[in-house]
Amino acid sequence: MKIKFDSEQLYQKEAVVSIVDLFDGQPLNKEDFTVSINTTIEAGQGSLFQSELGIGNNIVINPDTIYNNLVKVLDKNDLDTIEKAEFQKNGMNFSIEMETGTGKTYVYLRTIFELNVKYGFRKFIIVVPSVAIREGTLKNLEITREHFRALYNNVEFEYFVYDSKRANRLRQFATSNQLQIMVINIDAFRKDFSDNEEGKKSNVIFKESDKLSGRKPIEFIQATNPFVIIDEPQSVDNTPRAQDAIKSLNPACIFRFSATHKNLYNLVYKLDPVKAYKLGLVKQIVVASVTGANAQNDAYVKLLEVDNKKSIRARVRIQVQGKSKVAEKDFWVTQNSDLFAISNEREAYRNGFEVLDINAEPGNEFIDFTVGRLYKGQERGGIKEDLSKVQIRNTIKKHFEKELQVKAKGIKVLSLFFIDRVANYRAYAEDGKALRGKFAELFEESYRELIKLPQYKPLDFHPIEKVHDGYFSQDKKGILKDTSGTTQADDDTYAKIMRNKEQLLSLDEPLKFVFSHSALREGWDNPNVFQICTLNETRSATKKRQEIGRGLRLPVNQNGERVFDDNINKLTIVANESYDEFASQLQTEYEDDCGVTFGKVPKVAFKGITQWFGEQEINFTKDHSTEIWSSLVENGFIDKSGKILSTFQPSVDGFTLKLPEKFITAEAEVISVLQNYQLERHIKKDEEPKRLKINKQVFLDPEFEALWSKIKHRTTYQVEYSTDTLIKNCIESIKKLEAIEPVTVSYREAEVDVELKGIVVNEVRANYHKVIFTGGLPDIIAYVQKQTELTRKTIVDIIKGGGRLSDFLVNPQRFMDEVSGVINRELYKLMIDGIKYEKLTVGQTEWSMQLFRDDELKDYFEECLEVQKSVFDKVVYDSEIERKFAEELDKRTDIKLFVKLPNWFRVETPIGQYNPDWAIVKHEDTTIYLVRETKGTKDFEKLRNSEADKIRCGRKHFEALNVNFNVVTSSQEI
Repeated sequence: MKIKFDSEQLYQKEAVVSIVDLFDGQPLNKEDFTVSINTTIEAGQGSLFQSELGIGNNIVINPDTIYNNLVKVLDKNDLDTIEKAEFQKNGMNFSIEMETGTGKTYVYLRTIFELNVKYGFRKFIIVVPSVAIREGTLKNLEITREHFRALYNNVEFEYFVYDSKRANRLRQFATSNQLQIMVINIDAFRKDFSDNEEGKKSNVIFKESDKLSGRKPIEFIQATNPFVIIDEPQSVDNTPRAQDAIKSLNPACIFRFSATHKNLYNLVYKLDPVKAYKLGLVKQIVVASVTGANAQNDAYVKLLEVDNKKSIRARVRIQVQGKSKVAEKDFWVTQNSDLFAISNEREAYRNGFEVLDINAEPGNEFIDFTVGRLYKGQERGGIKEDLSKVQIRNTIKKHFEKELQVKAKGIKVLSLFFIDRVANYRAYAEDGKALRGKFAELFEESYRELIKLPQYKPLDFHPIEKVHDGYFSQDKKGILKDTSGTTQADDDTYAKIMRNKEQLLSLDEPLKFVFSHSALREGWDNPNVFQICTLNETRSATKKRQEIGRGLRLPVNQNGERVFDDNINKLTIVANESYDEFASQLQTEYEDDCGVTFGKVPKVAFKGITQWFGEQEINFTKDHSTEIWSSLVENGFIDKSGKILSTFQPSVDGFTLKLPEKFITAEAEVISVLQNYQLERHIKKDEEPKRLKINKQVFLDPEFEALWSKIKHRTTYQVEYSTDTLIKNCIESIKKLEAIEPVTVSYREAEVDVELKGIVVNEVRANYHKVIFTGGLPDIIAYVQKQTELTRKTIVDIIKGGGRLSDFLVNPQRFMDEVSGVINRELYKLMIDGIKYEKLTVGQTEWSMQLFRDDELKDYFEECLEVQKSVFDKVVYDSEIERKFAEELDKRTDIKLFVKLPNWFRVETPIGQYNPDWAIVKHEDTTIYLVRETKGTKDFEKLRNSEADKIRCGRKHFEALNVNFNVVTSSQEI
């Protein structure tokens, strides 16, 4: 199977455009759209320049232009303005924050192609912190190759990993006229001792090479003035030496991609956890806790830390006998300490718990007792092993339940076990023969028991030895071993993990349960991980965001397509701690890592809400948002820090936010925004699955069959619009465009010295001047036609009618982009307004009622409302509006039955699929069959956004079926 990529993911396109727009004003790539840049620009002032060592990128526009572009991008993305002094201090460094699992790698790869196609930049370097991320990046380059070639007109490009043994490959990187992408690990160029006596320790990249005519490999990189992309910068340039290494690349610009930036440099785009969860871009987290109590019969010891500052000692946690009960306490112990005496002579410690030795070697800390050895973070006694058994068993159960849920959908289910020590999964006899460790034995024991249960009989089972395996590093003899995750021994392991991604996603592959060393967590992010079991004995040393990040990505089916189903997309964490402990630590990590605090609402949270007031469509500004926020503080729903208070209970009858009158129509949207900042919306406790049970009385009712016969038909659509109307609307919009500013280009003079480190450039003169094009101009008709797919005549009529051709002479690129944008916006509006649907008569023409029976297998963790008049015994709702709507319908005597239309009931539209809300049978003098959409305002359909446009398309679809459709705010409008 091949994973498919959706080029229309709006949030990914917004991230790419945010970066590309920073260079607005840079001359266009003359090789595309038959555009030729004016020949009066001096040599070297296009997007490329030629030097002795190769072809390099050249940013023509000056820093003032880039700063002005940045201000516009920040405003569009609802981010705080960066002062010019701060921008100048940060230089050409730009940060992009994207939550784990949302396609960060895809975004920066697509950014490369956009910058190449639009401006002609050709030399790009991706710097990664580890072998794991390097392999992930290579895998992404491999599986997106055809996708990007199809998207960008079969663009030719080469990608490779820098290898010190093949440093001469950098000559081709520098001299090639094709798009070049190099992936390099920071360790490959971090060490440069060439200017002191330790030159022999320098990375090869800084050493002169006979294969490069006595040049250093780094010189060829420096000559290209590359665009540098740093993947996980908090782990890449986190030391002065690493920062110097990045500078040594002589980058034209640096883009920094991470979910957890330590330092933000000119943040241009932010997709934080709150927004990612709200948009359904990652799986919801469900926490299943496995904890123990009253386990005091055996001798319990846990090694917490080892210290050698004054003398070698260890801090241990043991159970101490008190007057009335046994309690856990921490003690510092040294060699010859006796836990029997320290524990107030608890009988369990009488024999075998004298301290024989303590080792303080970093990374190998341990303590030896007569009864055996404990490594740092390990524990023995208590109920640790019993907890592990319960965790493993529950993980297998959750796995089987998920397989039942998705059996008919072609989705492979994977479960991931994190362990600290390889020996717990794979042990070895003296002759080197591999043996099962304790976790492998516990797994097989539980697996054999569970597959015998009748509820799992519909599943397909493979031989037990083929369903589980471990991904660990190994030595030359093939012996698995513990590593830090950054050693040479990890290379093959990472390669195996990343390169087998598609194989593991296939239903033909029996492997379903994966055991992985905790050190490998950053390299394992298969999208179909639905369960993560944390068997780590040093749980406090492992960051939860790193662990859960391995399973947050949305799953794919056997066709390689992403699955967007909230009922399926849940990641269950089987944790060896309480839900409260897990949620608290995860909350802390979100706050520390990305400045997001669930439960606290920022003042700008409501910016971007769109409402219709009278005859005018209004987008809430920062000032509007602040006014709403202040009202919520005043009325006691949030405190002055933005923390949501217990008074915010939208499910209570008659609840209102008491917003100022001008915002009353937006109350439902404001409530929805507030709910998205509540932690429990995204991290839920595991609970007994709530099955949807068919209400046979309703399902078999002839009136439900009659309702279904009306709405079940699929349709096809065609788009009609008046070309004259399009031309008229475009002309009016073009006339309103702001004045087009000329291109400002930079002129620099520099002294170039060749030193041991490579080429050193010292700027001695710089000035900026505006360039008015006077020579050959771009082919504006060809360019706009490529962007809009309209006829040349239509484009000519629009441009001539707009009366702004003088602006085209000032700055061709800016003018062409503005005109193309205007045309596409007006065309989009007319297409939606002019869409026509027709009932399909051949092929798959309707939705079957029997699909409702498939939904009985689904489990829900969302709030469900028990009802009497629906197809199921419960209604799953997405908002308080829907909950109140269903509750009121269920009570009304004139409502015969209603159904929340399931996720699979979707209408095709030009801008994506539309899933209507409700189908209703109402009794008046006659029986009425209705479809209704619930929104916070009746004017919602007037808005010009994608959701409102989909509803407009839905209305046309149901008109074609002669079904009564409308948007309502409450049941009283039914």
